[in-house]
Amino acid sequence: MNVVYEVADRIATITLNRPEVANAQNAELLDELDAAWTRAAADEDVVVIVLRAEGKHFSSGHDLKDRWPEPKEITLEWIYQAESRRYLEYTLRWRNVPKPSIAAVQGRCIAGGLLLCWPCDLIVAADDAKFSDPVVMMGIGGVEYHGHTWELGARKAKEILFTGRPVTALEAEQVGMVNQVVPRDRLDEETRALALRIARMPPFALRQAKRAVNQTLDVQGFQTAVQAVFDVHQTGHGNALSVNGYPILVELDEMKTKIE
Repeated sequence: MNVVYEVADRIATITLNRPEVANAQNAELLDELDAAWTRAAADEDVVVIVLRAEGKHFSSGHDLKDRWPEPKEITLEWIYQAESRRYLEYTLRWRNVPKPSIAAVQGRCIAGGLLLCWPCDLIVAADDAKFSDPVVMMGIGGVEYHGHTWELGARKAKEILFTGRPVTALEAEQVGMVNQVVPRDRLDEETRALALRIARMPPFALRQAKRAVNQTLDVQGFQTAVQAVFDVHQTGHGNALSVNGYPILVELDEMKTKIE
């Protein structure tokens, strides 16, 4: 089971459950995760959704060994369709679930890991959390869901993309990407306390408050920008396809094995 789903005290807790591979996202995990979000959205007994992860790290990003064809069989059309479904449509759907959501993040949150926590309304980070999108070094201008500018601000987003360096939990809190930074051993406790506080609020008012903020961002161009940048993202894959053997997959996989 790649994802564990539990409900208690009007809180749905969704847990990433591949700690042996730092919660790398294979197709099964993402499909199960989407099903869990859908289940929580439809459950009238659920007021708040918490997304958390087992193990040392929140997520090392996409599992690049998962269901990729042989390099000679990869086409840009195949990549676009696969990524559009699981890396963009899912992420936007989670962002727009009409219930408050909280991500609890520990350890590394790399590239595709951002696609899991950024759609959440609030983020509680352990003091050991580090957020990064190093895919520019692999020839692609950033991960598929471009929340960077909105989450970090334009100049910090450029710095992180240009250098590939991780953002610490404290840095993320300073720029408003993270709501709280807590000791690692209190992450679940503090996240649950926040969720319980929110769960006592009227559900309809919570839905309206979330809608108000999300619509304000959309009026500013959020969803249009995310879709546009996703299309630009595909040019990186197109460039990689022009190189024999599609080496991006190998290089990214080697990079991930170096996670501390």
